[in-house]
Amino acid sequence: MRSGDDPGGGSLPGRPDGPDPAGYERAAEAIAAGVRGAGPEEVPGRLCAVVVGLLPVDGASASLRTEDMPVPLGASSSRAAHLAQLQATLGDGPCQWVLRTGEPVLAADLESVRSRNRWPVFAQQAVAAGVRAVHALPLGSDRLCVGTLDLYRGTPGSLTDGQLRVARLAAGMITVALMALPRGEEDEYRGSEPWLSGLAADHDTIHQAVGMIMAQLGLGAADALARLRGDAFAQGRTALDVAGDVVAHRRRFDAP
Repeated sequence: MRSGDDPGGGSLPGRPDGPDPAGYERAAEAIAAGVRGAGPEEVPGRLCAVVVGLLPVDGASASLRTEDMPVPLGASSSRAAHLAQLQATLGDGPCQWVLRTGEPVLAADLESVRSRNRWPVFAQQAVAAGVRAVHALPLGSDRLCVGTLDLYRGTPGSLTDGQLRVARLAAGMITVALMALPRGEEDEYRGSEPWLSGLAADHDTIHQAVGMIMAQLGLGAADALARLRGDAFAQGRTALDVAGDVVAHRRRFDAP
C-alpha cells in the first residue's frame, strides 16, 4: 500500500477507529441500510453518500475503469462529482494512480511537497476547490482493478486502520453491485435498459470526439485524447463537455 503524505486525521465520535469490531459492525449495518432496496445501478451513488456519514471525509465519488479515461459512477455531492471529472479530464490524480497500479493511494495533504510533485496540476486545482486530502481505493480484486472509490477531505488528514476497513467494505459493495449489473444478452431477455447505458453513452461520446479530432489533426488516438483533455482544461470544462461540442460540430480542432 502506498503511504499517505503526512500523519494526522484522528478518530471522530461515532465513527469506526482502530480495532473496534462493534464499530465496524455498526458501519456495516449502516452501509447495508443505505443500499437496501436499491438497484445495482443506484448503489455507487448511495454508498458514496453513506461513506461520508461514516468517515471523516467531506465527499466521495466512484469511477469505472475504461481503456482511456475513468467514467464517473456516482458521487455524494456536486463538488465530489467535480473532483472525479477533474481527474478524468486531466488524466492525473490519485484515482489515475490507483487505476495504473491497483493499489490504494492515500494523499493526506495535497499541499505537501510529495503531492505537488506527483500531481502538480490536480493538486493545485483540488486545493482551489476546497479539497486538501484524497484517499483513493481500488474497486475489484487483487488481480483486476475495475474502478476506484475516492474520498475527499476539506482539511489535511489520514484515515485510521479502522476507517480504512470501512472504506474497503464500501468499495467491495460497489464492486459487487457492478458485477450484478445485467450484461447485454440479459438486458434483451429482461427488457431492461442496456448495462450501464447512460455511462456507456458518455463513453461513446468521448470515443467519437477522439475519432473526429484524429481526422481533423491527423493524430493518433492517444495524442487526440490529450488534445481533448488539454482543450477542456484550458476552458475550465470537463472532457465530456468538450467532447459533446466536438460531436455536435460546435468545436473543431484545426491544425496550426
